[in-house]
Amino acid sequence: MAAIQLTPAQRKEHRAAAHHLDPVVMIGSEGLTPAVLKETDAALKAHGLIKVRVFSDDRGAREGLLVQLAHELDAAPIQHIGKLLVLWRPLPEKERTEERSEDRRAAAPRVVKLLTFSKSGSHRAQIKKVTILGNQRLTTGGLVKRAKNRPTSTKKRQQD
Repeated sequence: MAAIQLTPAQRKEHRAAAHHLDPVVMIGSEGLTPAVLKETDAALKAHGLIKVRVFSDDRGAREGLLVQLAHELDAAPIQHIGKLLVLWRPLPEKERTEERSEDRRAAAPRVVKLLTFSKSGSHRAQIKKVTILGNQRLTTGGLVKRAKNRPTSTKKRQQD
C-alpha cells in the first residue's frame, strides 16, 4: 500500500485539527511491532487523525517510523515534531444493516424540555420536562398531541 498524498493546504488543516489531540499510540523500545501496527490501524479506523508518541532519541529513526507507518497503513504523514508523529486516513463509511434501520423505526419515549417565557419579560423562563411517546408530537406552542389513527375506508370497515 502507498501513503496518501495531500496538498499543503490539506496538510495544514489536518495539522491544525491535530493540535489539541493527545497521543493514542505509543511506540517504545521494541520499535514497530505487529501489535503496534494493529493498534495504530484500529485508532485510525476509529478517529481518522491520530498522534503517535515515539520514545526514541534518534531523529532519523522517528522519520523512518513515520514513513513506514504511513506506507503500511495506507495513511498520510501529516507532521513530525519532536517525538510526536501525526497520521491521517479518511474514516471508512459505516455500513447500515437492515436490522439497524428496523430498530430506528420504532420511536422510543424521549424527554423534551419546554421553555415557557414570562409575558412581562422580567422573570426567568420556566423549564418543564415532558415525556413524549412514539405516537405523540410536540407542537410549536408547546402542546403534546397524539398522532391520529389513520382513517380506514368504509369498504374495509364493512369487510371486518
